[in-house]
Order: sequence, then C-alpha cells, then structure tokens
Amino acid sequence: MAQQGVQLDRESFSCSICLDLLKDPVTTSCGHSYCMNCIKSHWDEEDGKKLHSCPQCRQSFTPRPVLLKNTMLAALVEELKKTGLQAAAADHCYAGPEDVACDVCTGRRRKAFKSCLVCLASYCEKHLQPHYDVPPLKKHKLVEPSKKLQENICSRHDEVMKMFCRTDQQFICYLCSVDDHRGHDTVSAEAERTERQRELEGSRLNIQQRIQDREKDVKLLHQEVEAVNLSADEAVEDSEKIFTQLIRLLENRSSDVKQQVRFQQKREVSRVKELQEKLEQEIAELKRKDAELKLLSHTEDHNQFLHNYPSLSPLSESTDSTGIDIRPLRYFEDVTAAVSEVRDKLQDVLRDQWTNVSLAGTEVDVLLSQPEPKTRAGFLRYSCDITLDPNTAYTDLLLSEGNRKATLMNEHQSYSRHTDRFTGCFQVLSRESLTGRCYWEVEWIGGGVFVAVSYKNISRTGYIHECVFGCNDKSWALRCDKNSFTFRYNNITAPVSGPPSSRVGVYLDHTAGVLSFYSVSETMTLLHRVQTSFTQPLYAGVGFFGPNGDTAEFCKLK
Repeated sequence: MAQQGVQLDRESFSCSICLDLLKDPVTTSCGHSYCMNCIKSHWDEEDGKKLHSCPQCRQSFTPRPVLLKNTMLAALVEELKKTGLQAAAADHCYAGPEDVACDVCTGRRRKAFKSCLVCLASYCEKHLQPHYDVPPLKKHKLVEPSKKLQENICSRHDEVMKMFCRTDQQFICYLCSVDDHRGHDTVSAEAERTERQRELEGSRLNIQQRIQDREKDVKLLHQEVEAVNLSADEAVEDSEKIFTQLIRLLENRSSDVKQQVRFQQKREVSRVKELQEKLEQEIAELKRKDAELKLLSHTEDHNQFLHNYPSLSPLSESTDSTGIDIRPLRYFEDVTAAVSEVRDKLQDVLRDQWTNVSLAGTEVDVLLSQPEPKTRAGFLRYSCDITLDPNTAYTDLLLSEGNRKATLMNEHQSYSRHTDRFTGCFQVLSRESLTGRCYWEVEWIGGGVFVAVSYKNISRTGYIHECVFGCNDKSWALRCDKNSFTFRYNNITAPVSGPPSSRVGVYLDHTAGVLSFYSVSETMTLLHRVQTSFTQPLYAGVGFFGPNGDTAEFCKLK
C-alpha cells in the first residue's frame, strides 16, 4: 500500500506535458501546473496564433501570461523525490521470491546475509550480529546464504549430518554411524572434504596445466597461420614476378622471331623480284629479237635478205633460273616447327616440374593427421580423376575411354618415341601427380593386373627389378589374381587375405605416409596398409601379366 501511495503522489506531481516530476513548477490561472520549460515551449509554438491556452483544460489567455516559479510546489516535489528513494532503498533490503530470507525476522523478512552450518539457519545483517559478538557463536561456520540447509539434516534421526560414509558414499549423522553404517569406512565430513579438496586441487592443477599447454598450442598455431599467410603472400608475389619475367622473355623471343622472319621475308622477296626483273628484261629482249627475225624472214629479195642477215645482233646470255625452287606456303615451315618444338619442350618441363610447385604448396603439418575414413562415402570425399599418360605406356597397351582405360594388345600401337615410355614391361603411369589425400578405384578384367603407385623417377628400361612395379624401392604394387591378392615392395612379396573382387580401391595420405588397398564390392575390406614416409609425389599406375585382352580402368567416382 505504501508503494501505491508513492506512485499516486508521483502522478499528482507530474507534468502532463513531459510526464516526469515537475521541474521548476509553475501554475496557470486555471490551476494546472507544468514544468516552466515545458509550458514555455508549448506557448512558443502558439505565438503565431496570438492565443495561448492550457494544454489540459484548453482555457485561453490573452495576452500571454507571465509565470513565476511555485516555491511551495517545488518543495513538495523535492520531498517526494527523497521519500521515493528511501522507499526504493528499503524495498531492496527485503527478500524476494528468489532470495534467501532471514529465519529470525517476523512479518516482512529481510534478505539473509549469511547462513550458519551449525545453527542451520540464515540471518540478515541485524540478526547475524550475535555470531560476531557472542564467543560460543563465533565458532560457528558461516557461509553464503543457502536454501539447502535442510539437506544437512538426517531425515531418520533429525540430527545434523557431520559424517561421511565412504562405503556408501553418502552423508550420515553420528547415530547413523553406530546403527545402519556400523563397520563402514566413516570419517568426518570435514576430513572427507579435506581429502576431496586435495583431489580437486590436483584436478585444477591438471586443468590449469592443460589450459597453459593449449594456450601455447593456440599461440603456436596463431604464429603458424601468420607464417603461412606471410609465406603464401611472398610466394604469390615472387611467382607473379617470375611469371611476368617469363612472359616478357617469351614476348621478347616472339618479337625476335617475328623480326627474323620479316627480315628473311624482305631479303627473299628482294632476291626473287631482282630475278623476276632480269627475266622480264630478257623476255622483252627476246620478243624484240623475235620480231626482227620475223621481219627478216618475210623479206622477198634474196640479195637484201643475205645482206641484212649478218647484221643481226647475237642473243645475249640467258639468265640462270635453275635456282628457282617453288615451295608454296612452306618457306618458313622450319621456323614454325622450331617454335612448336620449343612449345612442346616447355609443356613437358611445366608438366614434370609443376609437381614440385604443387608439393611445395601442400598443407602445413601442424595438426594431427586426419583419420582414415571408415566408409566408402568417407573415401569418396577424397576421390580424384586420374588419366593415363600415353608417353609412359608400353607400346602393346591401348589407351581408351579418355585415357582412363588400358588394354593389353598383341600388336604395337602407334606411339611416338618418348624417354618416359616403359620398354621392358607392360605398364603405364598416370598423367597426374598425387599429393595430400587421394582416393581412386580400378576395375580390372582378365587374368590379373598390378594396381600400383610409383615415383616419377622409376626406371623405364633395364632389368625387371629396376622397372617393374613393386620390384624396387620406388613403387608399391598390389597383384590382383582371380582368386587372390599379393602385395609387393622392393621385390619383397607379402600374401594378402581378403575377398576376391574385380574392383580395387586405393587410399593415399601422402603427408601421413599412408597407402591402403581395399577390396571393393558391396562393402569395403582392407587388404593391405603401408605406413612409410613418401619423399616425392606419387603417380598411379597399372601393369599386366595376364594374356592379351586384359583391361584395367580408372573408374569415374564423381
């Protein structure tokens, strides 16, 4: 009710314009009160109408009234402000629904300041004072206000539970220790707290140490991110400069070739035109001579004919035209061929050396390696498209299906000579280099195949142990027969158990050094896993040892 009275007083002493308590209150002749600034502003807006009215009762005033501060009303408003603040402060001291109330207060109870674990009661500041003044009460254990004090009372004996049964892991009172818990491992609650506190401190120290370790790791990772970003920015900037230089070099070479061709063109055209002019002059002379001879041949007087015949001038020496070699549109084919050869060599260099650029950009190994997938759907996240390189294929291998399929034939294919070609074994390597995490599948048909990975520098010629997949330390191979699998590396063979399948899955984690072969059917079965350290980019490969007609195809997985 007191609060409602204060609220009513506030409304009575509020300005109807700003709805706040009156400030410098003034009263019009009609009896209504306003803040001085509020009513002045209101009347300022009405100055153009030459008429001023009360905002509440609309009574008009002419001329505009001169208002003075109502000192009595102002004093009442100030008193109301003080009363309202005191009421608010007093309200703050009483316990609300969420607060712990003093157990001693009567009527409206105040908030508890402390709870006593001995008295099992909560006290406000006023009623807590004896615990600070009376010697026996000073020994009581005071804690922050708690609503759970009654949980410390034994429901059976109505005694304070000051003991702990370690056997049953529960609080008990003294009577419980000599009754239901006789013979159990019992200690005082304080002793158990001390023991658990020691364990808690140990756990905290462990957690704090782990926090420090993780903060160090986070700091290192932050530094690593900065280092990676800086290195990447430098690499991009440097590579752009290098490519700019390379482009400029190619543009200069293009300009040189253009100038040389145009110079040669000018020289050859000049030589041809000079010869052309000589031939045209000779033709004109021959036509003139032919006309003289024709005129003489028509002379009827024998004496005149014989008289003029000796005076005919002899023919000039004929221009040598044996050096004329007509080669339409082929004068500069050698230049085109040379430029094409340069282009092909540049493409080979970029293709062979680009793996080094790719390897330099592999992921930074500062985190734990990703675990190997458990399902085929998980492996397919790392699937990659693989095509076979015709320049590496043995001449009896026919590549088809966009160079994804290899077939062993009984006749040589029309491949050009290449230093990357296998010449002593029925094998072929992929065009793509493999780094990071990759997954692919090979479908094979026939007597048997090798599904393999290999370094680029595996020998293409020589003895079997130098070039055949799995017979050296540069390649790893799974031999797939109709009824069995065998793994081979560095010419050491290991039998593999697993269900026969015409499809083999290969998972590679280059950074972690993991290479796994799987039998793929309705389910995936691990056949063999290799754990090593790969020092170069790898290339996928297939080899044949069965009859002609056997095939191996890299499947489309996306």
